[in-house]
Amino acid sequence: MNQVTFSLPTIARQAGAAAALMLMAAATVHAAEAPPYADLLRQSLAFAPTMAAQAATVRAAGADAAQARAWLNPRIDTVIENLGAPAADGSSQRQNTYTLSQPLEIGGKRGARIAVGERNFAAAQARERQIQVAYSAELAVAYASAEAMLARKTLASENLGRANDELKAARALVESGKEASLRTAQAQASVSAAQAAEAAAQNDATQALARLSAITGATEPYTSLTSSLLSVKPSLPNQSLPAADSSSVLAAEAERNALDAQVDVERKRWIPDIALSAGVRRYGWTNASGYVVGVTASIPLFDQNRYGVNAAVERVSAAQARLDNARLEAVAARRSAISQAMATDQQLAAAAVGEQAASEAYRLGRIGYDSGKTPLVELLAVRRALVEARQLTIDARLARVRALAAMAQADGRLAFEEAR
Repeated sequence: MNQVTFSLPTIARQAGAAAALMLMAAATVHAAEAPPYADLLRQSLAFAPTMAAQAATVRAAGADAAQARAWLNPRIDTVIENLGAPAADGSSQRQNTYTLSQPLEIGGKRGARIAVGERNFAAAQARERQIQVAYSAELAVAYASAEAMLARKTLASENLGRANDELKAARALVESGKEASLRTAQAQASVSAAQAAEAAAQNDATQALARLSAITGATEPYTSLTSSLLSVKPSLPNQSLPAADSSSVLAAEAERNALDAQVDVERKRWIPDIALSAGVRRYGWTNASGYVVGVTASIPLFDQNRYGVNAAVERVSAAQARLDNARLEAVAARRSAISQAMATDQQLAAAAVGEQAASEAYRLGRIGYDSGKTPLVELLAVRRALVEARQLTIDARLARVRALAAMAQADGRLAFEEAR
């Protein structure tokens, strides 16, 4: 029988390979890619905790509106009289009266109550739309921020690679006697700074992805994105056109309408509450009976609800003031967003030219350094300029997404709803 033996180094290599495979498998299991923004928006509007809470609020308002249409319940009364009274001619004087009473809402009370329920339901729907629009803007900015942080991470990794290449070149030049040993220390310091920048960029990207996961209600944090918002370039609306009513304006208007309907309810509270009753009365222990009918009504003598009406009117005035303010803020926000978007377009154009120039400058600087014609300090400065130029491009694209999201919110639209 042949005996198979393994050396300790071989076993160690195999164990290391198995551990690496297990780590890669675990990372694959826990890695979660964020879907394209448009899909993520639809999913979040349906399942995110914030949206689910608002949807439940709207359903509750709808149930209240349906309940407002219900008729008042009738009432049954039983009255037993003359218990223990002396008999008359051998017959008991006991009387049992059974009546059925139905309250009536006169003077339009029921209609006013129904109107309040319907307008409160409409206000809840308007607030839901407002929250959806604000949520979409927040989600767009969070998605773009995560994308920007991932781009910064990639940029930091590329910068670290260039720094390592420069360090190798510096060592080669020092060993050949073409550079002083000081250049190696300078290149090593540049590598250390690039490593620190990469670690910071990695942390920023992780935090941005974690925030995106929290906003959407994802059970596991996202590790990457599957689409881009920074590269989306929707056309800007005409600034001279009047701004459409934003969701905040519509919500404020719906709230004002609901409070206005409540004024009608308060004005009708003084109208007497009427109830009609009908029943039967049995006399003693005989089969003899009679019928009873009646009408009851409250008398608005002391309470005519004057102050209740005044309070309701003042609430409407406050709501109208909030509505006027919401309209002014929506117009100002839209103008500001359009101005910001136009400014970022110019910034992007300038950044593109600057980035191209910086890339060419670094290419020429690296060629010059490898040939001994460009000093290392100048090459490091050119590389820093390249990193800064690319960061400016990323920042300008993120600022443009913020401006477009604010514009969509001012117009009452879902931000980047059709983005692909």
